[in-house]
Amino acid sequence: MTDREYLKDLRVPTPDDPLRILISACLTGITCGYDGTANGSYPSALKLLEYSTLRLIRFCPEEYSFGAPREMCDIHGGNGMDVLEGRARVLTETGADWTEGMIKASEKMLEIALREGVELAVMMDVSAACGSQVIYNGNRFAENKVYQVGAGVSTAQLLRNGIKVISQRDYASLELLYVKLDTSHSINTTAKDHHETEWYKNYFNIQQ
Repeated sequence: MTDREYLKDLRVPTPDDPLRILISACLTGITCGYDGTANGSYPSALKLLEYSTLRLIRFCPEEYSFGAPREMCDIHGGNGMDVLEGRARVLTETGADWTEGMIKASEKMLEIALREGVELAVMMDVSAACGSQVIYNGNRFAENKVYQVGAGVSTAQLLRNGIKVISQRDYASLELLYVKLDTSHSINTTAKDHHETEWYKNYFNIQQ
């Protein structure tokens, strides 16, 4: 779940002292996805490119370790925190074990975040590296693919080191970020974070 109080309490940035945000590189249009694309276009994240009060630090952990294009990978036996603690593995669609590379990539992302003094991270949800709200439970190409609540490996690394994370689908949280970056922004009060959507509640059988 996202921490909206943290977002509300973020300092008010200026062009001379911008907010420092780490972001999954693909969300800004960089073609670092598994298939050599940017994994689609995400207006909620691309909007961040408009602000002079923001400095984006872009990084793709999977490209760092495995290049692009590459195989698709998912977490088997747990979530990203479980991978970091040795209880789960990261496997590609053909069964190659990428666990070590994913952990190294997460350590590199953390190194960058600490060096740059990032104040928030905006990560690509569902990714085995960058997911924050939802990731796959095992191979996403399985006939009966299964989702789970949880973080990917790099997001888990950030979270366990105290760095707050939201995803490109946490629209309510992003509204709070937009208004922090531009006080004239009019907040969309109907926006929801991903865990508040009907799909999420129905899939994970969360009581209304």
